[in-house]
Amino acid sequence: MMQTRKLTIACPQCGSRDISYSCSPSCCFNHVCAECYTTFEPATEATGKMVSGALPPQSLPEAADPTVACAKCDSTKVYMLTGDELACTDCGAALRLVLNEIAPG
Repeated sequence: MMQTRKLTIACPQCGSRDISYSCSPSCCFNHVCAECYTTFEPATEATGKMVSGALPPQSLPEAADPTVACAKCDSTKVYMLTGDELACTDCGAALRLVLNEIAPG
């Protein structure tokens, strides 16, 4: 089994990791940087690989923590593995993060 950790995202403008999710999955994935107020929408791309045995983090994310949907199954149970590698703990897809709709603050 592989333990994952909460998703963290660096601001595409200033690099801060003080990022908040400011909407709900039924609407959009708008995130905002607390340092420079840049807004952006993260998304994922499937890498074509699968991850077996990935477990959700022991401490689950809070409502305002960064989140993103899985490109394969649309689940928001997407967490960090090592480095910048992501995995969906629902379907097992290995994913990479993509940032869209970047609006500098």
